[in-house]
Amino acid sequence: MSLQRLLKSVWNVLALARKGRRVLRKKTFGRLRLLIQASFAALSNGYVKGFVKGQIFDGKLKSVCVPGMNCYSCPAALGACPIGSLQATLGSRSYRLSMYVVGLLTVFGAFFGRFVCGFLCPFGLAQDLLFKIPFIRKIRRLRGEKFLRSLRFVFLGLFVIILPMFVVDITGLGEPWFCKWICPVGTLEGGVPLVLLNSAMRGAAGFLFKWKLVILVVTVFSSVVIYRPFCRYACPLGAFYGLFNKISFLRLRVDNDKCTKCGACKAACKLDISVFKNPVSIDCIRCGDCKAICPHEAISFC
Repeated sequence: MSLQRLLKSVWNVLALARKGRRVLRKKTFGRLRLLIQASFAALSNGYVKGFVKGQIFDGKLKSVCVPGMNCYSCPAALGACPIGSLQATLGSRSYRLSMYVVGLLTVFGAFFGRFVCGFLCPFGLAQDLLFKIPFIRKIRRLRGEKFLRSLRFVFLGLFVIILPMFVVDITGLGEPWFCKWICPVGTLEGGVPLVLLNSAMRGAAGFLFKWKLVILVVTVFSSVVIYRPFCRYACPLGAFYGLFNKISFLRLRVDNDKCTKCGACKAACKLDISVFKNPVSIDCIRCGDCKAICPHEAISFC
């Protein structure tokens, strides 16, 4: 064997070894993330008696907002959903708690940005698990992706803020428009369990429940094919946290001295973000896949 072939063989072996270490690092980090997600989901939904009784928890903890999307009406939920709480306070006409909710959301956003979406949101975990289901072809992005991703800001501005504030019923109170007409989280965590466990709720289920059930079914099936479609296109909480991605205490950083712009980070990103170009993208949920797979270790949390 010539020296040239020998050197080429050694280089190929080393390249395979480096690739193996990256894959192993990504799998290890993925398992750690999954453990954190599952632990937080269990912690924020620890009222097991709720499923037995078919009733929601109404203790003092229910006045405290959790950072992720976790429906107030889930029988096991120990805390309140920040989006639901924001709508309730904006529609109350008293505004006594709205500054508390907005302040808490701002604190979560300023410290974590969309790290909350990647690690601390139970519905994000549900979508991650659904995407792991094998399918003929996974869709990386849809036509009109940029427009579709902007819809979550429409949901935030129109359904979470404007409609609850300015459209009131005969009692002078606003409705939680996003929770009532759109949110599949409430249907999955609250609506379906309560309808199954509570006979009175089954009798009261009508058009609205069926409409929300259709949205949930579409979300579930699309989550098998598209990575986190609700987070991408509809989640108002993710839209709010995304505004803090550029300035939050915890964010991704690319070391330009190490980065070769090889594109490995973009290939690993299920949200199709060019991390080496924009590590603080408002779409990034900070799952860490790019950091784990980078062959030059140029990406870090800071």
